[in-house]
Amino acid sequence: MKLPSFLPNLRFQLSRVFLFVVIIASLFSVPAFSQAPEAHQHHDHAGMAMDEPITPAQQAKLLADKRESEFNHHLAGFFLVLAGLLILAELTFRNRASIARYAWPICFLLSGVFVLVFSDTELWPFGPKPWLDGMLTNQEVLQHKTFAVLLLILGGIELARARGTLTAAWSAWVFPVFAMFGSVLLLFHSHDAGMHGPGHMETMERIQMQHFSYSGAGLGIGLTKGLAEVHSRWQPVFARLYPALMIVLGILLMGYVE
Repeated sequence: MKLPSFLPNLRFQLSRVFLFVVIIASLFSVPAFSQAPEAHQHHDHAGMAMDEPITPAQQAKLLADKRESEFNHHLAGFFLVLAGLLILAELTFRNRASIARYAWPICFLLSGVFVLVFSDTELWPFGPKPWLDGMLTNQEVLQHKTFAVLLLILGGIELARARGTLTAAWSAWVFPVFAMFGSVLLLFHSHDAGMHGPGHMETMERIQMQHFSYSGAGLGIGLTKGLAEVHSRWQPVFARLYPALMIVLGILLMGYVE
């Protein structure tokens, strides 16, 4: 069976985009094990050895951080599910759900604002640590703020496209490229919540596997969103597939457990 004429060139272009994204993400995010030991004191867990018993006060702090992290993931997942449903509603009902085309980018904006402000409460104004100090000394904090900025950029550009104030051809590719960038960045995401106390290896393995699943779903979203921007007979399929994958990723995030 002969492939559609646009596929070879599209496949080449997407492979170039993916390679670029991988290189940039790899340079941006150094694996956690290459950091100095003092960089692994997330949420000020200094002095807690991995396998040594921890005090009740330390246990209470770890539990509070665990609940905070899980809530952040769950809320981000809720916004993703809502955004995916709004996109599908707009595609299905068209004029009767035209407001959905403006509402779903707002979900990204709200999620980005929340992650930017509330993802690391050891930073000002909730904690004593300045933002710059937190981002320079803790890779996890820097990555959280990077994800927040990505969400804000995606939401802002897609809202401008929905309103018709941004019509440049490049704007259609911001979402696919940034979605793939964020997904690759997840493969390097350092997460120190489970690095203390007995059973830390099992906790870290569970956290890593969950983030790998998020990365896979995110790559699928970026790829199908890009294909949905290409005029072809498969365009309607991809236009519904990427919000469906968005819902899948949201559900995975809502089930996050540390």
